Amino acid sequence: MTTDEHAERFTLLRPLLFTIVYEILGSATESDDVLQDSYLRWAGVDLTTVRDTKSYLARLVTRQALNALRAGARRREDYVGPWLPEPLLFDEQDASADMVLAESVSMAMLVLLETLTPDERAVFVLHEVFGFGYGEIAAAVGKSVTTVRQVAHRARKHVQARRKRCEPVDAARIARITEQFTTAATTGDTQGLLSLLAPDATWTADSGGKVTAARRPVVGAEKVAAVLVNIFHTRRRTPDMRIEMVTCNNTPAMVAYRGDHLEGVFLIEIFGGKITDLYAVRNPDKLATVAVPRRISR
Repeated sequence: MTTDEHAERFTLLRPLLFTIVYEILGSATESDDVLQDSYLRWAGVDLTTVRDTKSYLARLVTRQALNALRAGARRREDYVGPWLPEPLLFDEQDASADMVLAESVSMAMLVLLETLTPDERAVFVLHEVFGFGYGEIAAAVGKSVTTVRQVAHRARKHVQARRKRCEPVDAARIARITEQFTTAATTGDTQGLLSLLAPDATWTADSGGKVTAARRPVVGAEKVAAVLVNIFHTRRRTPDMRIEMVTCNNTPAMVAYRGDHLEGVFLIEIFGGKITDLYAVRNPDKLATVAVPRRISR
């Protein structure tokens, strides 16, 4: 039987627990399910046996997240087109103040984490982002401390080899680039877009085969500019289509509506003063809860 103390402890740590699970799964919807299941398990725990609530709950949600990740492996293998994480709309708090947290929930990092094995992903997230010790992680993933150290080393090496390293771009410059980008895309200013896009800029669209979208990433500034003009140029849009600017995964994002229907979320990654990646999430299943602001923490 759950108690007020069970609920109070879980609620206090929920932003942290959600962030752990989201970084392991890349799905806000599945993260909600994992937390719900974890809470039911937590409600039956004798609190007098719990020495460290944070460590205990982190272990609990990690196990459940790994179970969900492995259970969904076949769905991802059979997925039509590129698979992208679900966009995450932040609440009013400014997560960018914590640079480690901000990078860890960026679309670029989440896409990179998709290239790790489930164990590597969980170990990397728990150690590199949340600072848990190897002993705590070993208990969470069901491995020996020695094995966890090896997994952590392998995952860290993998991520470092593929992570983009550039000088941070200040918020004012990001806002300026985003405004210029929005104006160029909606007015069909191809040259303006080319001045903002990195030469190897990439457009990746996730539709799950449920709506029209490119089934393969589009690479190269000129090709990406053509895609952007085709989608966002005011003359090519239907009269009931509108664009709103938000912040998803700590990066600028364009949210497209047709009437009251959410058509897609388009995230803009900026590195070194240039737009390097654009992620278009259009699978309706991944847009179901995107309008719900989330609290994250570490």
